[in-house]
Amino acid sequence: MSGMALAQVPPQVPKVTAAPIDPVTVKPGGSKPVQFEFRVAPGFHINSNKPKSELLIPTVVNLDVPTNVSVAKLTYPAGQDLTFEFSPDEKLSVYTGDFVVKAQVHTATATPLGTYRVHGVLRFQACDNRACYPPTFVPMYFDVTVAKSSKGSSATKKNPAQSPHIHD
Repeated sequence: MSGMALAQVPPQVPKVTAAPIDPVTVKPGGSKPVQFEFRVAPGFHINSNKPKSELLIPTVVNLDVPTNVSVAKLTYPAGQDLTFEFSPDEKLSVYTGDFVVKAQVHTATATPLGTYRVHGVLRFQACDNRACYPPTFVPMYFDVTVAKSSKGSSATKKNPAQSPHIHD
């Protein structure tokens, strides 16, 4: 097969991009929120997570998480109801522009301290005003650092608030 040339595929502008995801620091047995920010390119839309027809492909975040780490409670924004040239009599539930998917990172109490990488993809079907394109995905990842609790540190033993005013 080494003599076989691959077909040249014209480069395409990404229709959806993912912003870098902030790392999450959580104690063993704890949980913290995380959010995934995406941008749909101008002139395109993607089906929402809950499209109005079973024939439409929903936008979904799929994650591959390491042992002792879980990501739950994925919350998708509501879609916008819009009509398009290819289906003028039907409103579709779509995402355009920027949108955010929120989730919760949980760790098991026995999770060893350290940093764990969570890989995932946003799976979607992009469309413009005339046509839809084959389903595709955008890769994404973020780090979860499992660290000891801050209990007992000097940061938790603050003096009570005092008035900033000078008293005579």
